Amino acid sequence: MTEEPGRHKDLDVAGLQRRLADFAAARNWQPYHTPKNLAAALSVEASELVEIFQWLTPEESARVMDDPDTARRVTDEVADVFAYLLQLCEVLDIDALAALDAKIDRNEERFPAPGVE
Repeated sequence: MTEEPGRHKDLDVAGLQRRLADFAAARNWQPYHTPKNLAAALSVEASELVEIFQWLTPEESARVMDDPDTARRVTDEVADVFAYLLQLCEVLDIDALAALDAKIDRNEERFPAPGVE
């Protein structure tokens, strides 16, 4: 079985956070990676992702990955959002997976599925 291009079977959140930290350290960017700056950068990147979809119909947005150029742009913006989120979690010592797991638990309690008690 061959691996799909762009897919890495051994990726994990901690490893990606280390790569991002090493990348920033090699460029002496750590002084700029404050929670405020990272949250702002995250917002900017999320806005760039929204911009791609801004004027599309719901049907067009569902097919956005069919066009290779647009698919690349979407993928790049998703990566940028994820990178800044991981960096923010690193700086604030938040375990992103545990935070998401706990949030899903809270949402399941707040919004039970119909027929589930």
